[in-house]
This record gives sequence, structure tokens and C-alpha cells, in this order.
Amino acid sequence: MYILGINAYHGDSSASIMKDDKIIAATEEERFRRIKHWAGFPTEAIKFCLKEADISIEEVDHITISRNPSANIKKKILHTLKNRVGIRNVFDRLANSKKVGSVKSELATFFNVQESDIRAEVHQIEHHRSHLASAFFASPFKEAAILSIDGFGDFTSTMTAVGKGNQIEVLDSVIYPHSAGIFYTALTQYLGFPHYGDEYKVMGLAPYGEPKYVEDLKQLLEFTDDGLFKLNTKFFKHAKEGVSMSWEGGDPHIESIFSEELEKLLGPSRKKGEELTQKHKDIATSVQRLTEELIFHILNHLHQKTGLDSVCIAGGVAQNSVANGKILEKTSFKEVYIPSAGHDAGTALGSSLWFYNHELKKARLAPIYDAYTGYKTNDEEIEETLKEEGIEYKKYDELQLIEEVTSALVNGKVIGWFQGRAEFGPRALGHRSIIVDPRRDDAKELLNSKIKRRESFRPFAPSILEDYVSEYFEKTDKVPFMEKVYPIKPEKHKEIPAVTHVDGTGRLQTVEKGDRYYDLIEHFRQKTGTPLLLNTSFNENEPIVNTPKEALACYLRTDMDMLVIENYIISRA
Repeated sequence: MYILGINAYHGDSSASIMKDDKIIAATEEERFRRIKHWAGFPTEAIKFCLKEADISIEEVDHITISRNPSANIKKKILHTLKNRVGIRNVFDRLANSKKVGSVKSELATFFNVQESDIRAEVHQIEHHRSHLASAFFASPFKEAAILSIDGFGDFTSTMTAVGKGNQIEVLDSVIYPHSAGIFYTALTQYLGFPHYGDEYKVMGLAPYGEPKYVEDLKQLLEFTDDGLFKLNTKFFKHAKEGVSMSWEGGDPHIESIFSEELEKLLGPSRKKGEELTQKHKDIATSVQRLTEELIFHILNHLHQKTGLDSVCIAGGVAQNSVANGKILEKTSFKEVYIPSAGHDAGTALGSSLWFYNHELKKARLAPIYDAYTGYKTNDEEIEETLKEEGIEYKKYDELQLIEEVTSALVNGKVIGWFQGRAEFGPRALGHRSIIVDPRRDDAKELLNSKIKRRESFRPFAPSILEDYVSEYFEKTDKVPFMEKVYPIKPEKHKEIPAVTHVDGTGRLQTVEKGDRYYDLIEHFRQKTGTPLLLNTSFNENEPIVNTPKEALACYLRTDMDMLVIENYIISRA
């Protein structure tokens, strides 16, 4: 049985394919289209998944899409009438709903087949149920509390549930217009970061300020006694105007969400490119602090309600790795699982898991600690790519390659590292990474001057061998997907300045045996005594590279010192 999962007509469009209880492939459309957070119908991701499964679209048995336009339909109509929502927004929603219902037609057109030839039944799985399933059914827990929290999907922003075996019981939800994601996005826009997905910049800026504006921001966000929350809608436009989102050419864009009342409260918003003042940093700190308090408020009530010690979390807000790193400290939960693609891209797979486990009542998959479900190259493609560009290269055996790369790292080189299958999710996890010696105190400046050219306040992260986490971090945990930030032990700050943020923390990835990336870090440890590397995504203001061609292009247009693609090395030295 083949199940094709789709996240479509929204940012971070994606696709996945399952064969019975095995995940064959899962990937984001942006990796193929080369536009960050690509929105629309993920035809290239679907084509890739079918190729990996070695089947045609006619052989798919079930198609799941992580949208259900009929969900909360009465509440949608009531809200539209009560608030006299703008007619343009109403038409946008209707058009989007029509698209969701035309999946077979889209597939038939793209694959040049008759719609009647596509035998698969299409299942519309509500957005947050897809999120819930993406976390719980991938987790190692037989029973757990579950939280999905993001901007909006199917008129809902937050959903709590309990998972037991292959079933999920929804407990509660927060309905439009109230949303923690909208709160964070509105303040992100206010601080002068207007692009879709810029929220992580506020998280990176927060350690540079003081939480001086928390009490002011509490006017925007009310914690309720039932363990949920409400927005004060006078500070936001979306309640009456809707969330106007466009994706011309696949590039998602959200219009400004905050109202003039926010500027009356906090002062004029920062325009893009204006200087970041201390006030802006203090507001970022306050936004992050209040968001953390909200997450802990929800989780503590969820623990009281369920009495369970394990929790699974998904949704855009679940990508807040700083908050995630504090959950065990600030709540009563003892175990946390967050998938590699906790954002909307993960709902493609989540919708399939909901259908497979919850609706078909099939046995659970093995726990997922491996995000490597994307594109993989071969020697023929690599050599063809290099020869087309007239690039000189050397091919090494495994031991030679590890030695060569380790020596380059020790000598201060910035290296593009491309191996195996690409990661599913927004973070590079050692298969499409740029790596540097973390002991260099000039590494951030080096990376930004040679490649990244990004804001100076944004940190770089460490990949650490799992056996050494307790030596370097205040907390010991398995963090395979770089989804948590933990304090680095003070005595280690001077050893690894390149991955120690201004507040003494690091967003870690724990690396276990069985992967070439582990072997590289282990060899680096043997040479230096330091069991970790600086790891950042292999890109330059674009989606993470997917193919050898894109990796080579990134290398050639930047000042990267070395490019490693599987067993091939290209070097400027």
C-alpha cells in the first residue's frame, strides 16, 4: 500500500511517500524550486517521492492532504459575518478551498494522465491533526500528551490531545482569531523582519536585550484559566481583515498583521534596514520571554489534565528551540519529542501517519530519529557536474577523505559538506552542512564574510557526539534534530566560542554512530580533543542545497575553502 502525503497551497509545501509502514521519502518543494518556503502545489517534491518509490501516480493507493476546508466551517461563517471580514479575503479563502479539493485534477495535469486513471482515494486531514500525528506517531512513546501550536491552519491555531497506541484523542483547541503564531509573527514584523519565516531572527536577537516590555506585551496576550489563551484583537488586523497571504511565483508573503494600536503602545515600528537599537533588542527579549511563558502555561495545564510524563510537540511555534530547551525545567513533563519537520512541511507526512495509524488502525512505525529522507546523488552525477564546469577534483577513499577534511578544519578552512540523503526539515543535520572548527573565536565573522552575509546577532550551532553531551552542556539529552537550545557549561565557553551564543547557550545536534558525519567529528576529536563541530546550513540566502550542481554553484560564488561531495573534494588551496 502506497500513501502519498501532501502539504499544498501554503508555505513550506512538501510531499512524502510511505510503502506500508516504511517511509520511503519526504522532502520540501523549496529544495527543487530554489525559493525559500515555496508555496503552492508541490509537484517536484511529489515527482521525487514517486521516483524514490519507483512507482507512477496511477499506482498510489491513497493520497492525504493536510488541509480540510470543511473543518470548523460553522465557526468560519459566523466569524466572517460577525466581523464583516473583507470581501477579498473571503474570495481568497474560497479559491484556496477549491484548490484543496482539486488534488487529482492537479496531479493528472502535471503527470499528463487522465484523472480517472488515478485510482487513489484523497483524504483531507485537518491541519492540526496532521501536526499531532507528525509528532506522536513518529515518537518512541506508547502514550503521550500532544501539543500542536502555530499561526493558523483550518481556522485553528492550537490543539491539545492525548495519543495512545495508534489513536489520538483531541482534548481542546484555540480557534481563529487567537494565535500564538500570529502574536510572534506580528512582533517579528514590528521589529523590521518582514519575510515569511523570519521569526527565528527574533529568537536569535532576544539574548541581547532585557525583558523590559513583558508587562506591555501582556496587553496583547491573555493567559486563560483553562490552560489556553486569547489575543487582544485591537492590536492586530487579522480579526477583521483576515490574514492576507500571497505566493506569487511560489514565494510566500504575509501582509503586515499588527495594527496602529501596537505602535501606540510600543512606539514606531522599525523599518527594514534601520538600525537595531537597544529598545528593539529589549522588545525581542520580551516577545521571546512571554512566548515561553505561554508555552509553559499550556503544557503545565496539559500535564495536569492528562497526568502523562511524555509530551510530543509540533507546529511552527514548536520550532522555537530556545523554549523547547526549557520545557523539562519549566513544566512537569519528563520526556519531549519534536520531529525534524515540526513546521508545516511536516504535515505532509503527518497527514499520512494520521490516516495510516489513526484511521486504518495500523501498527505504529519504529520511532523516527533520522531526518535523512531527501535527495541522494551518485558518482555519475557528481562527475558530470564537475566536468561540465571544468572543475578539478580528487576522489578519496573513506579514511583518506576523513583525514583530508579534518586537517582542513584544523587549519581554519570553511568547508561545504554534502553527503547521503538530504534532511527533511528546516535545519542542516550534517548531510547538507557548512562546517568549521568551533574553537575559532573569529568563526562567525569568517562565515559571514565568506558565505552567509547574515545579521551579526544570529548564532551558529554545534553538532556534538552524543557520548560527550554531558561534558559540554548543562543538560544531557538526545537532540537529533537540533530542536533544543541548552546552556553550555561555563568552563567550555572559551574552548568553543564559535558555537557559544552571547547568553552562553547553544542549539545542539547530537550525533550518533553509524554516519560519516559522526566519523568526521570523531576524527576531529582525536586530533583536537574537541568532540564537536560548528554546523550551519549549506546555503547562501537560498534554500539548503539539494544537488551537486547547487552545492558547486554555492561554492563557486562564495569564498568557501573546500567542497566535499561524497568522496570528491574540490579545494581552492
